Amino acid sequence: MALDGKTAIVTGGAAGIGRAIVRRFAAEGARVVIADISQDKAEEAIASLPGGSEVRFVKTDVARKLDVHNLIAGTIDVFGDIDVLVNNAGIVHGADFLDLAEDDFDRVLAVNLKGAFLAGQAVARYMVDKVKDGGAPGTIVNMSSVNAVFAIANQVPYSVSKGGVNQLTKVMALALAPYGIRVNAIGPGSIMTDMLAAVASDAVARNKVLSRTPLGRIGDPSEIASIAAFLASDDASYITGQTIYADGGRLPLNYTVPVRPE
Repeated sequence: MALDGKTAIVTGGAAGIGRAIVRRFAAEGARVVIADISQDKAEEAIASLPGGSEVRFVKTDVARKLDVHNLIAGTIDVFGDIDVLVNNAGIVHGADFLDLAEDDFDRVLAVNLKGAFLAGQAVARYMVDKVKDGGAPGTIVNMSSVNAVFAIANQVPYSVSKGGVNQLTKVMALALAPYGIRVNAIGPGSIMTDMLAAVASDAVARNKVLSRTPLGRIGDPSEIASIAAFLASDDASYITGQTIYADGGRLPLNYTVPVRPE
């Protein structure tokens, strides 16, 4: 098991891609802390795991520095260490550019970008101290999106925040490289989560998604979790500062493709 004995924090780990990452990490032998604002969903996620999984929950709003401080302290208190951080927590808010309210812009940036900075900085400080004391360097995985590259007119703060995550990943990777701490990001395309469920259930909207996806299907959260497990493992020991896009071929595409009938 690639992550056997390691301790990981997964923000936004109670549902969607985060939940899939928690499941994969636990299967790989990691002890995992779910950092999320929803206790009910986190408890449901933990209950769904196989027996023997070492997974705990710390209620966390990643946009609040005190919450992040308590998350770090709680993880060390329960498991005694932090080896991996996955900055997965994220929200969306749809509105046309001309109508977007300042508060809604701030809220999305606070969770998606500021939250990744706060958690990343706090965990990195712990990891640096551990390296200075002779411990093994850890690794950080940020959750980006194809929308860091593309732009969606009615998803202004989300697109901006994910572009920021890409740059944050590069900056963190360079700053932490002297300590052997690796920082990478994952950029999912269309993945079957609750966020996409409404689109996937509408035939016209689904065809629109598939028309820009050369592999011809919507991705599964487990496929993103497998990349997170790889990046967190020693198999990715020479990879840092990169964003790996798992998008079914969407980024290389400059046209639409015919949708195969089901």
